[in-house]
Amino acid sequence: MKAAHLYLSLLVFSSASVLVNTFEPITTTVVLGIGAALGRTIYNYLHESCDAKWIAFNATGLEVDLESKLFGQHIGSRIILKALTGFMSNDNPKKPLVLSLHGHTGTGKNFVSKLIADNIYKEGMDSNFVHVFTSELHFPHSSKLDTYKSQLQQWIKGNVTNCERSMFIFDEMDKMQPGLIDSIKPYLDYYDKLDGISYRKAIFIFLSNAGGESITQIALDFWKAARDREEIELKDLETLLSLSVFNNKNSGLWHTSLIDKNLVDFFVPFLPLEYRHVVQCAMAAMKAKGLRPDKNVADQVARDVNYFPKSERVFSVKGCKTIENKLHYYT
Repeated sequence: MKAAHLYLSLLVFSSASVLVNTFEPITTTVVLGIGAALGRTIYNYLHESCDAKWIAFNATGLEVDLESKLFGQHIGSRIILKALTGFMSNDNPKKPLVLSLHGHTGTGKNFVSKLIADNIYKEGMDSNFVHVFTSELHFPHSSKLDTYKSQLQQWIKGNVTNCERSMFIFDEMDKMQPGLIDSIKPYLDYYDKLDGISYRKAIFIFLSNAGGESITQIALDFWKAARDREEIELKDLETLLSLSVFNNKNSGLWHTSLIDKNLVDFFVPFLPLEYRHVVQCAMAAMKAKGLRPDKNVADQVARDVNYFPKSERVFSVKGCKTIENKLHYYT
């Protein structure tokens, strides 16, 4: 469809160029103006821009995705949907939205970031306005901390200048050098503008394994008490989680002013996944690959996953991280 539209547009533009030679000077100017406008239209059609055509929050789409694609995260799903819906519906937010997602590997943190991007940006994670920083890739050397701070500030300033609805994802926060993330504190604070630039419509998402032990212990306590994991509430985890991360010397959020100044809007716990959730992940992966979901195959995949604690085998060691690759051996 896009190719057809482009062909028609180029055909019209070509025809307009031919007609120029047969018109008087005044008419020629008008036609050239039309051609230039048409050229801009074609450019905007093919190139992502910071406007409603390319950036529009789909609250219903996010809700459906969280319900049908994210498993075992009743707390995270609820917080993220409410936080995004409230923030994106506010034309004049007081500060950027800052979410800090915590939990062991494979529980859905990166996946949720993708779902958020897919339901805000037409191009999803491929959008020019979605920026992902990975600690060990982008900030590997402790000796270059000051350089990284300056670069990070310039990257954020430049991208928000380009589009106020930019989204920044910081992966592996537990491996980030302490002190680095404090360099962006001004952009997350309650300022109308900094050097003429407003950061209040931007979104910042931190992903971290830090705090995973605390989250797992709470989930295990509920399991041992024969209580449903859906009874776990944010209040059972949020304070414990923020303190755990703040005091973790190996975390990029260690003693950070972002926590000290209450600039993180939500600490979102991602619970460890049980056998039934791994089965759900396998079923969803089959569907995503265009295969007919087979419960027997899903059970077989889930049985071959490692669980902990070793004696009880309650939670998947890697969550659902390796499920898609494991399907190749069973389908």
